[in-house]
Amino acid sequence: MLDEEGGVSVFTNRNLVEPDTIIDEERIVGRDDQLESVVSFLRPALQGNRPPNMLLYGPAGTGKSLIIGAVTKQIIDLCRSRGESFGVIEINCQPINTLDQAVYELVQSVATNVGADIGVPETGVSTKRKYRRLYELVNEHYDSVIFVLDEIDLLVGRQTSEEPAYSKLLYQLSRASNTNEIQGRVSVAALTNDPKFMENIDGRAESSFNPRDVYFPDYDANQLRKILENRRDAFRSTALDDDVIPLVAAFAAQSHGDARKAIDLFRGAGDLADERGDERVREEHVRESQEEIDKDRSLKLVEGLTTQKKISLYATAAVASYSKQTGSSVPSPVGFRVYQWVTDRLDADQMTRETYVKYVKELSTYGLISTVRKSRGRGGGMYMEFTFTGDPAAMMDRIVDDGRLKRISEQGELLQTVVTAQLKKFHEV
Repeated sequence: MLDEEGGVSVFTNRNLVEPDTIIDEERIVGRDDQLESVVSFLRPALQGNRPPNMLLYGPAGTGKSLIIGAVTKQIIDLCRSRGESFGVIEINCQPINTLDQAVYELVQSVATNVGADIGVPETGVSTKRKYRRLYELVNEHYDSVIFVLDEIDLLVGRQTSEEPAYSKLLYQLSRASNTNEIQGRVSVAALTNDPKFMENIDGRAESSFNPRDVYFPDYDANQLRKILENRRDAFRSTALDDDVIPLVAAFAAQSHGDARKAIDLFRGAGDLADERGDERVREEHVRESQEEIDKDRSLKLVEGLTTQKKISLYATAAVASYSKQTGSSVPSPVGFRVYQWVTDRLDADQMTRETYVKYVKELSTYGLISTVRKSRGRGGGMYMEFTFTGDPAAMMDRIVDDGRLKRISEQGELLQTVVTAQLKKFHEV
């Protein structure tokens, strides 16, 4: 079947509608101020000086990775033409659990970039030894380097530690050149969705990191439309109906101006046309692709979850659904208390609060939930805040297809009372 010749694809360069493709500066839309800021902050690298550290913050899909990727790619090329080596060491912190693992991922990133041996095992040696190997690789291969830490706020580390792992990492990396552990010029770019990220950083780390801020707001519908127009040449010139791009932009604008979702939908509509052997992408492909994205993101995920993860998701959705505020966020302490109540009613095993938070955070990978780390003020501790990107009540309906959870759905009024009581208790503290 794979050897059979298919029909003519609607695509000519599908990579242009892959969300993580680094694109040329000319294709970047609606981010002139942010682009100018990042260029000006990184220009010192071309003049033999150390660029300042940066904090790029704003909602998901607003161009943070796009801008830093486009600018650093140009700097790599310009430095190479001058006989200098500029390194970009990038990791995404979302799937990383500990500081030790983060340092190992940085070592792995450098080793991959330069074609060297990693030189340290993933486990069995100290974090200090991994830092040392990281610095060895940087000193050997780069004149200057920037560490790009995407979704930095999710690198929390062990719950027993008073200082979050991202605070320790920022402290070590941002001072590495001052302590002569790295001989060349070092800067750090931290990317986060959390506008209050700096409030949770340890004082020493804040002083050492001391970033220049670059804010990325949501895209509006017109900007999303221009973004898609600038990737129109991913398709054959005659492959798009006139109403395709406006419709994709309108759907994405409803999803909080997320350009990544717009590009995913654009690509999905083209894939659907190809699957059906259609020579043009039409409105119906866009609508069906959007329906599939919404359905697949929730249904397929829910179908594959363990019972414990379903309970965790159901309890969290219940808090969001029964809260008096529309689209309200869910504090993890409240979600966990409701989770405990549900497990008691089902006579199910009960996980720890850390495990509950871990289960719910995993859902952010699929775009169902966004997560933000919050502080309750001096002495109040930290907690996670969850927000559903879709309708939490619809999510609850899908979850109760699991036989065990149907019993809870029949106790809706009692569950709502529990949610209300726990929210009131949380806000009174």
